Amino acid sequence: MKDENKQRIGDLVVTSFGSERVNAYVPRPLPPAPALRLDGLLHLIEKANRELGRLDGIATILPSTDLFIWMYVRKEALLSSQIEGTQSTLSDLLLFEDNETVGVPVDDVREVSNYVLAMEHGINRIRSGFPLSLRLIREMHEKLLTSGRGASKNPGEFRASQNWVQGTRPGNALFVPPPPDRLIECLGDLEKFIHQRDTYPVLIRAALAHVQFETIHPFLDGNGRLGRLLITLMLIEDQALTQPTLYLSLFLKANRARYYELLQSVREHGDWENWLAFFLEGVIATSKQGFETAQKLVKLFNEDELSVSSLGRAAPTALRVLADLKRRPLLSVPTAAARLKISQPTIQSSLLHLEKLGIVREITGRQRGRLYSYKRCLDILNEGTEPLAR
Repeated sequence: MKDENKQRIGDLVVTSFGSERVNAYVPRPLPPAPALRLDGLLHLIEKANRELGRLDGIATILPSTDLFIWMYVRKEALLSSQIEGTQSTLSDLLLFEDNETVGVPVDDVREVSNYVLAMEHGINRIRSGFPLSLRLIREMHEKLLTSGRGASKNPGEFRASQNWVQGTRPGNALFVPPPPDRLIECLGDLEKFIHQRDTYPVLIRAALAHVQFETIHPFLDGNGRLGRLLITLMLIEDQALTQPTLYLSLFLKANRARYYELLQSVREHGDWENWLAFFLEGVIATSKQGFETAQKLVKLFNEDELSVSSLGRAAPTALRVLADLKRRPLLSVPTAAARLKISQPTIQSSLLHLEKLGIVREITGRQRGRLYSYKRCLDILNEGTEPLAR
């Protein structure tokens, strides 16, 4: 079996970086040959498809599908960015999107916001009939690096120079991706494979394509985030998901060391099967968590709406403010007033009612520029989103 796997290992080619000559890795085209041994993974494939289907059917229990998709997209954006070292929190992202002051370097939270833009752009293009392609990947990369730290790393353009993973230069790196002159060949093969639907089920193809993209590392920056985004887009294009509800980065973040170890094991040993088992376990765990999150939020919203309905004449406006809090669990009086087209004194009065009911709390302690938190909602959404230690 190990001897068979050797045939899956890519080629090392000599390339130059300054005065240094190093070995760069060129992967074999997908699908792997010899073929994948899926017999031992059939139970995981079946379970992953079942849990993914249940997650995708989540709209049947939700009062507002758009609201939950809005939340899930931001959670995936945050988690994927945190894997790359971003220190932003969900609260930081919500504050940033409302033009409020954030508690981390603004470039950190801007990276997360850009990920949201890239994901939404990709999904909208696919739904309009545009294929998942190298062109679309470049478009999303341009959105991802449109501002912030990556803005100087050729947004929307495949790299024309050698990059590497870890280390200070290719000579001491953990891994050196294909040289620039082999890039388009590798990417062309990947693009063809993405649409070879007669090879393997979409979950398997997405798992394979993710590793291949990471191995090719076609951009100067943003490869990890785009590689994880590719998974979601393949599932949506193949209609395994109708909405981007799978935040797989939660599992990859929690198992980051194993994640990187398995990527490298594919390159060094051709071990696709262990990567696939890990990937499918991640789909199962994350799908369950996403479904449970939705159930918790529905229960919370129903309980709080019932409490607010008891306010009498103040209830209608307070319910509108509560509805706004579901989408923006952190808000200020001026921004809520502008969104809802209600006077600031009326918004303030509704927030005081919600505060007395224990639904919101003021978190600044200031007389001016106050912020109100829908804490129990944030607590549910925040599960697993603590920034990784540097």
